[in-house]
Amino acid sequence: MAKTDSVKTAETMAGALREISVAEFFEKNRHLLGFDNPAKALLTVVKEAVDNSIDACEEARILPDIVVIVKEPREVFRITDESGVEIGMITKVGDKLELRIGDETAKFIEKKEPRKTESVYIFEHGDNTYKFRVMKKEIKKENGTPAISEVYEFVRGRTELRISKQPADRFSIIVEDNGPGIVKEHIPRVFGKLLYGSKFMGGKQSRGQQGIGISASVLYSQLTAGKPAIIHSRTAANKPVYMYHLRIDTTKNEPIIVEEKSFKEPPPLDGQKPVMTEHGVRFEVEVEGKWIQRYHSVEEYIKQTAISNPYANITFVKPDGEICKFERVTKELPPLPKSIKPHPHGVEMGALERMLKLTDSRTLAGFLSNDFSRIGPGTAMQICKLSNLKPSLKPKDVDHEQLERLWRTLQSFAFMKPPMDCLSPMGEERMIEGLKKEYKLDFVTAVSRSPAVYRGMPFLIEVGVGYGGELKDNEPAKILRFANRVPLLYQAASCATTKAVQKIDWRHYGLDVSGNMPIGPAIIAIHMASVWIPYISEAKEAIAPYPVIVKEIKLALQDCMRKLQRYISGKRQREVAAQRASLFEKYIPEVAEAISKISDVPKEKLQTGLVNILKKGQIIFEDEKAEDENGTKPVQTALAKKSEE
Repeated sequence: MAKTDSVKTAETMAGALREISVAEFFEKNRHLLGFDNPAKALLTVVKEAVDNSIDACEEARILPDIVVIVKEPREVFRITDESGVEIGMITKVGDKLELRIGDETAKFIEKKEPRKTESVYIFEHGDNTYKFRVMKKEIKKENGTPAISEVYEFVRGRTELRISKQPADRFSIIVEDNGPGIVKEHIPRVFGKLLYGSKFMGGKQSRGQQGIGISASVLYSQLTAGKPAIIHSRTAANKPVYMYHLRIDTTKNEPIIVEEKSFKEPPPLDGQKPVMTEHGVRFEVEVEGKWIQRYHSVEEYIKQTAISNPYANITFVKPDGEICKFERVTKELPPLPKSIKPHPHGVEMGALERMLKLTDSRTLAGFLSNDFSRIGPGTAMQICKLSNLKPSLKPKDVDHEQLERLWRTLQSFAFMKPPMDCLSPMGEERMIEGLKKEYKLDFVTAVSRSPAVYRGMPFLIEVGVGYGGELKDNEPAKILRFANRVPLLYQAASCATTKAVQKIDWRHYGLDVSGNMPIGPAIIAIHMASVWIPYISEAKEAIAPYPVIVKEIKLALQDCMRKLQRYISGKRQREVAAQRASLFEKYIPEVAEAISKISDVPKEKLQTGLVNILKKGQIIFEDEKAEDENGTKPVQTALAKKSEE
């Protein structure tokens, strides 16, 4: 008889059940937070740290000064002979080098520096002497900025072998700010506990929402590099700098303090001037990553962050040592958003039940007027009457049937829109300043829509458009996506902004089209500011395409593009007029000579008069152009807008 598996009972299966922590869940599902490949993971760590820094500075009303350093903690070189057969590997960590020949380690003899730009490392292995030479040369990049490049040579005895630097698989990331700092007692939990923060259901616009991002970066670091995160924090100039080395206990979702120290002054910042001299935070981790230079790069994220936050100074040090500075162009911080109470139209039945149990109000009418926005005492009494509930009913005594009646009344009642002082948009001027700062453009404009509401959540759409300058004619227009001033670089196809862009007839505005996307020398920045951004995932990479959001983006795009259309039309008219004027100017001497023969007027006098007529026509055309760009044709603009909507 064949042997069969024994039948498991419910009691046996119950023994395998256990609770897991949120840290343990994300340890196994890190892709949900944006750590699904090395290149994206490197960007995500930088993004979470920089977002936290700018948010903290804004809340404390401090102009942000931020230093971002991405460097290789180690360098690896592959050594081969002429036929490509690998002979050994060199690993360089700081000034320390290790040479491995096969499976054995060569003996380090000495380091020589025959000149300031050259270092020679000498090793011995068996009967052979090996020399590894590093020479520094100054080069100029494509944009003309100087940079230091290294050239390597490897010699065995008198035979030069091939040596090539391997792509880095691990990076050290340091982000320091001049924000208010974090008090000592909270440092371990802020960085070592997932879902710990102050932004969840804060009722106002902020970059962070769930208290996951920065602690998830610490979790990713210990998973891929096996090293603790290093945090320095200072809250005032007369207080010490507290340093923590932290890990996360994933089974308990609790921080593990590996080391704790304090200093009078912040330690050196890898060759850069520290910005946390009086107060601030320094965050340092080592992670597995991949450095790329394309659209989804760390450099592109920081550049777009400088556009959406033109009041911030950001210093970025790349792995090759190149320093990129993004200077602030304004010292005016955006208005600080205020917290608002939940709007009745944005509350689901389960949330309403929880609020009824947790409220401090003694009556149902008091609960409605105290715990919601846009409900006053009179409106609360009216809602109770429509729900057939007593205003004096205790909130904790509301049963399920009464709860459902109350919730349906709240959803059908015509409330005012929620207050909009919970939002802090970029503003048209700041958006224009940000685009001008990072791109050389011939024309820039921006539009901020009036606030709207989705699911009881207030939001506002802003669009900026730049044209010409150094942008290329035959390439797709550059689309920049922002949510609460944070650049979105991934999942563009799923984003509400892309859905709205695809609904626009770009040919109508003077741009070519390829697959419903605009082609031409244009850059389009789209920003959504909201109390709660409806991201499509925890990684916060794209905005969910709610119909009302897509509609608002489309209308803002059309407002901006009408201004661009007038500019493009005027530019073409000026080009045609310039061609005509050039042609006329070319034949002025011949025309003057012909008229002179007929009228007996001196040729020189006629030629001078014709030149003056030409100049006068150009002045009149310039005046008409200025009037057109300033929008003094309201009838045409109104008709165009009406036909589109």
